[in-house]
Amino acid sequence: MNQELITIAERQDIQKHFGMSLEEMTLDSFKKIRNELRAKYHPDKFEKHEDETIREMATEKFQLIQSLSEKIAFYLENKFKNEISPEISMPFLDQRAQFSFDEMKIEIMTADQDLKYHLFGKNLRWLLNGEKYKIPHTQAFIIIDEDYLGVRPGFKEAIKLYLSFGVEDSLEKIVEWLYQNIVGRADSLIIEKNLVKIDLKDMLLHIKRKSFKQLSSQH
Repeated sequence: MNQELITIAERQDIQKHFGMSLEEMTLDSFKKIRNELRAKYHPDKFEKHEDETIREMATEKFQLIQSLSEKIAFYLENKFKNEISPEISMPFLDQRAQFSFDEMKIEIMTADQDLKYHLFGKNLRWLLNGEKYKIPHTQAFIIIDEDYLGVRPGFKEAIKLYLSFGVEDSLEKIVEWLYQNIVGRADSLIIEKNLVKIDLKDMLLHIKRKSFKQLSSQH
């Protein structure tokens, strides 16, 4: 993803949707407007809307906001990179970083009827009854919503997962398991209300950012 390049058209979209130019934004103003736009256009709000066109338009707008937000965040994070050290601004990239999360919400949109079986196999029916699925070679586990099936013309499914893991778990193993099971099968991926590219590095970076807890005192 080339986040460095912000086209003239994207700058116009930023002005239109965020109400100010890229140069006028601060991190605080950006985050406030971004959160408002996410809440306004999140697909969950339109899931049961009778008009399919409106649902699709809202999803497209949400995806545009997410795409613009990634570029704005990259721009703002690097705007003052000469004043703020990377270790302070992005501690989740530090080798001593520790991560944990209780029920991280992951939504997978797909037209592949077999994706949920590809993810969980024979364990799917136990998951539907409230059991946990343990990710191989980790202590991390997943639970799913009982009503995780989307209702749309044609086959379109929203698989909603809740991922929990601790500081002893390997995020690399967790993300690699998820990536290997959805790449080429999923249409889009939303993690904690953020649209994330189905790419191993992007997924790992986003989950690290969301689940960072502290720096280990051990060297």
